Amino acid sequence: MRMSDLITQEILRLLNNSEMNIAEIQRNELANTIGCAPSQINYVLSSRFTPEHGYIIESRRGGGGYIRIKRVVLSQSSALMHIVNSIGETIDPMTTRIVIENCLESGLVDGKTARLMAAAVSGNAMQSVPVEFRDYLRASVLKHMLLSLI
Repeated sequence: MRMSDLITQEILRLLNNSEMNIAEIQRNELANTIGCAPSQINYVLSSRFTPEHGYIIESRRGGGGYIRIKRVVLSQSSALMHIVNSIGETIDPMTTRIVIENCLESGLVDGKTARLMAAAVSGNAMQSVPVEFRDYLRASVLKHMLLSLI
């Protein structure tokens, strides 16, 4: 398992054990516990715990500093609209995969729907589209599929 996956799992464990959907960590302490560099914690927070993924990050610097991760709990339609609005005009394959995985993990879509969405925006499906237009088309298809769930 990759280090970023281990860090993600630990943060999710902390969030799942919290009744208020809040995990408060000290970056250096978590890095020591997991056995990684503090910069790896930053990478995971900035790539996997973003507002687009349903999280809000607060931090306080200094000796008693902390990083607070809040899981935003939204209704299904609000969550889907939030995701649609965060996509923008283009979306690359990796970000698309993350969006679909997050939708699956949060229960916004079931496994069959997630597989269908992934197939519709896959490289194979986009094969006949000129490369410079694929990310535009992928964003449009993904948005419309998400909107159809509302």
